[in-house]
Amino acid sequence: MSIKGKVARDLFDIGAIQIRPNDPFTWTSGIQSPIYCDNRMTMSYPEVRDRIADAFVEMIEQLDEKPDVIAGCATAGIPHAAWVAQKMGLPMIYVRSSPKKHGKGNQIEGSLKPGHKVLVIEDLISTGGSSIDAALAVQNEGGSIVGVFAIFTYGLEKAKHAFARENMMMQTITNYDQLMQELVKEGPLSKEEKDKMIVWRDDLGKISQ
Repeated sequence: MSIKGKVARDLFDIGAIQIRPNDPFTWTSGIQSPIYCDNRMTMSYPEVRDRIADAFVEMIEQLDEKPDVIAGCATAGIPHAAWVAQKMGLPMIYVRSSPKKHGKGNQIEGSLKPGHKVLVIEDLISTGGSSIDAALAVQNEGGSIVGVFAIFTYGLEKAKHAFARENMMMQTITNYDQLMQELVKEGPLSKEEKDKMIVWRDDLGKISQ
């Protein structure tokens, strides 16, 4: 099984991703969704989080431009950024969703020097908005963005357009389509349920544009 397939299956097996095609979840936005993704669950499973970190390291090693610093998006990207930075012997920073309201008012914690090449790590890409905001915050502080990596993406067209608009590279370890393939191949998803879920994702992409 490929690393994409293995991580997709890991996320499902530990309950980080839950599937209910006939009994949808309600997202905060009010959207009715047959899938719920909470990659914070990976923190509690050493073998899974280590496999994720190794996958990120492999992806980084394949880049033409290597980062000087690993950045984690608050909050769920922070632990993964820490594990990757440790494996690679690189400095780490993290990016808050907004500047602190007290103290020094930092949005970026850690040492970031002008011109540092930074790779941003996130746990999940949906529309891409929060990840892009984090990357732009790094740019505003003088950092140069190598790209944004995440564990999982729904594959929404809105996210693809958003990253393209900012001329920003985005890659994920695994994705919605890979998950669908794995769940049909090994259960518990039927082909009919998979087709229904693909239509839902594609329709959501159209609505979100």
